[in-house]
Amino acid sequence: MNASQRIQAAAVRALAALPARAKRRLAGPPVNRDGLELDLDAQLVIRFNERSGRPPVEQRTPEQARADMRHSAPIAGGRPVELAEVRDIDVKGAAGRLDARLYVPAEAQGTPGPLVVFFHGGGWVIGDIDTHDASCRLLAQASGARVLSVDYRLAPEHPYPAPVDDALAAFRDAVARAGELGADPDRIAVAGDSAGGHLSALVAQRAAADGGPAPAYQVLIYPVTELVDDYPSKLIFAEGFLLTKASMDWYEAHLLSGGGDAGEASPLRTERLDGVAPAFIVTAGFDPLRDEGEAYAARLRDAGVPAVLRRHPGQIHGFFNMPGIGRGPRDAIIEIGGVLRTALAAR
Repeated sequence: MNASQRIQAAAVRALAALPARAKRRLAGPPVNRDGLELDLDAQLVIRFNERSGRPPVEQRTPEQARADMRHSAPIAGGRPVELAEVRDIDVKGAAGRLDARLYVPAEAQGTPGPLVVFFHGGGWVIGDIDTHDASCRLLAQASGARVLSVDYRLAPEHPYPAPVDDALAAFRDAVARAGELGADPDRIAVAGDSAGGHLSALVAQRAAADGGPAPAYQVLIYPVTELVDDYPSKLIFAEGFLLTKASMDWYEAHLLSGGGDAGEASPLRTERLDGVAPAFIVTAGFDPLRDEGEAYAARLRDAGVPAVLRRHPGQIHGFFNMPGIGRGPRDAIIEIGGVLRTALAAR
């Protein structure tokens, strides 16, 4: 981090450490919508984002939006967890090599064990392995598994289906190189937040459909599953909670700028779901994407796929990237790690 980021990160830590009464004075009165109350730390994040003067993402170019996320991610991520090993490698993409980062917690050293292939969020347009470094470190520590974070190609330079093709190619490469990565090929999961959850869902679907190596498990953190219709939460939370309907429209337009079919790109619209990997689907109560993620969990269950749904009622979209801001996001990542630990140990 540069000097400005260090100062801002220290300020965030100081705010997070304030007593609840002081936070409430700064955040304002409680926010209630759709029968839910917004988490106090999330409300503070929103309040300070509103006062930052930064234009919304839909008023930025992709390059500007990427720079914004690279600046803010280490501030919200908090102090990075120390692991036994963190190293940059590359993996096969659909059209060449992709940057990737392997996280190895101390307990994963030695005997081949579980591996989580992780795809970062950012609306298929922004984000990279650096913006999600803090969260992936914490996920590796909590799960006891190796985590392989993949830098897939981004839109609009590489529109749909390029990010999906890269994700599938990277997963297959991880399976093929399981020994090199210290992984048990029968215990490799996929996971991702937001756009990364969308990619994970499609990887699980395509792997099941084509009969190739398939994930043992999938973790979808507030995933995009519907790119055609708007579910109620996209309208209920259209404005005011960091991710807006306008910004989602901007992201989706970039993803499909190459003429991709929105229905084909929607995991929720896939005709057959039987045989895809068991799933843990995480949603946030104050998230425009909440209802489509929960609808996908229901569809998986209807298809006979074991699917556990976990809603964090007071959280907002993006909390996975905020382990440095309050206990809620950090506890949620630790919980996700515990689910992965159980699911992959049982294989």
